Amino acid sequence: MKFYQMTRAVLCCAAALVFAGGCAPKNEPVARGASGPDAQAANPNEKRYPLTGVILAVDREHRTLRVKHDEIPGFMPAMTMEFSVSVGDAANAKVGQRIRAELVTSEGGDFRLEKIWPDDEASRATMDAASRALAQDTAIRGRAAYREVGELAPAFALLDQDGRVVEAARFRGRQVMLNFIFTRCPVATMCPLAVAKFQQTQRLAAEVGVADLELVSISLDPAYDTPGVLKEYAIQRAIDTGNYSFLTGPDAAIKSLLAQFGVLTKLEGELLNHTLATLLIDENGRIIWRADGSQWEPREFVEKMRKPDEAATATRGMAGRRQSAQGGGV
Repeated sequence: MKFYQMTRAVLCCAAALVFAGGCAPKNEPVARGASGPDAQAANPNEKRYPLTGVILAVDREHRTLRVKHDEIPGFMPAMTMEFSVSVGDAANAKVGQRIRAELVTSEGGDFRLEKIWPDDEASRATMDAASRALAQDTAIRGRAAYREVGELAPAFALLDQDGRVVEAARFRGRQVMLNFIFTRCPVATMCPLAVAKFQQTQRLAAEVGVADLELVSISLDPAYDTPGVLKEYAIQRAIDTGNYSFLTGPDAAIKSLLAQFGVLTKLEGELLNHTLATLLIDENGRIIWRADGSQWEPREFVEKMRKPDEAATATRGMAGRRQSAQGGGV
């Protein structure tokens, strides 16, 4: 299988092809899938309203939440109501949690919540600060925003499939495989294949004793891919999320990460075109390998991961060098 480092020149060429004609080189496929702000609101018989409130009770069996919600201007005063939710949102919901969501009403009188996000001040402040810092870093880097193999990966703060804030610093000391996907990607050889290969890599790495691996898939479509949507996506595919995280968050943060990791996207109506990239990041946060497109094999990434015996040797070597520097070496 062909591996190559996507240089800035290659990125420029790929961008011209993707954005000019919605296509890409043969070895750099582009996915097309439903996306965009109106894709979820296509039913003319439904009405949607922004909602904020606090969860009072969770019924996961029947997939309902009882929420004490704030006033919905022009529609409903503040009150306590029961709403239907998705499997993923029911799994994530916690009593006492403050949320923001979209209330969907139908002609039949049904009420359900979609696009549920945690709405606590601490999480919001952490992600907003990280997003601003990331945007500033991307702007300062300018045309050199794309990070080559050998550079440190950027810092970020996003939400995982459980609705928890995940900062990049959490992965320091661990090896990380990272890519970008979106849950509605309909092309079998794009996001679905990328996720399946991450699952294969997860199993292979465990078989050879790589115990410090983290797999991270960041959503290209944060407007749709809420924590609950990502949770349900993982459940449906029986994904072991013990060391495999699906991340989403502020659109500005995602755009900055796409620029810095060299992934190209273009929204055409309700179609999201994008390229694929898979990166391996070492324990120090440095990008050590990259494969563009979908033509990579899990075993090849596993071969590049540090194994337990190699890690022990490296640790002893570092200790020896420190001891020598202090005058106590051989």
